[in-house]
Amino acid sequence: MNKLFIGSLLVVFLFSCQNSGQQSEIWKKEIIDTEHAFSEMAKSEGVPKAFITFAADEVVVLRSNKLIKGKNALKASYEKGMASENFSLTWKPDFVDVSASGDLGYTYGKYVYTAIDSLGNTKSSEGIFHTVWKRQQDGSWKFVWD
Repeated sequence: MNKLFIGSLLVVFLFSCQNSGQQSEIWKKEIIDTEHAFSEMAKSEGVPKAFITFAADEVVVLRSNKLIKGKNALKASYEKGMASENFSLTWKPDFVDVSASGDLGYTYGKYVYTAIDSLGNTKSSEGIFHTVWKRQQDGSWKFVWD
């Protein structure tokens, strides 16, 4: 009987580990799909709208070596600064991971920022982004750090 009990525990453990790995892959795909929708909105509707739409209320964004804390502050930063500039931002994650509990995840990859100045000159810069994603109560993913 002891062997049967231990064998049953082993089967349950192995099954739960397999399911945990499958669930982790589902969560990673959700985050990648969210990143894709975020990037597509930035292209089609503009960077400010995309960032405000996909930001969590408690978002923190690092820009020009300063922290912008909260969704309202993020909106205000776009209203007073970047909203009128002629620029685009494209990115694609190279990596995604998610916590075992499925409530936090992160991505990183390359981005390209392109701006057209008042003389019509195009300037681009490239870099690496890192975004932290948090599952919301409705099951969606919003970023809390960028």
